[in-house]
Amino acid sequence: MATASETPVLDTIAAMTIDSIERCHMDQRSIILARIAALVAMDAPAISYLAHIDPALKAEFTVEQLQDLLVAIAPVVGTARVMSAAGHITQAFGVALALADAEAESIAQAEAQSRSTS
Repeated sequence: MATASETPVLDTIAAMTIDSIERCHMDQRSIILARIAALVAMDAPAISYLAHIDPALKAEFTVEQLQDLLVAIAPVVGTARVMSAAGHITQAFGVALALADAEAESIAQAEAQSRSTS
């Protein structure tokens, strides 16, 4: 029987992703390329790209490679999808940066509070 969770949808997606990666024999960079290409083809929302930022960074995926990917798939998926993806990717990076800033601020506040009570 499955355990109860406060985030069952996210937990399910995470489990599916882990299972997919474990069963796939592609290198990390190829997996990221395939997944981002699929997201572009589907006109996925920014949140879908957000989930791929950390794995892309871990695979040392560069902005230039992302641009090359968008150029390569443009004739197949169309310019509208590529432009939409560029906007969604930009939004995802903005959210990722805001989350990182908030986390850094939280850590700095916790450290400052710890120092003041010591």
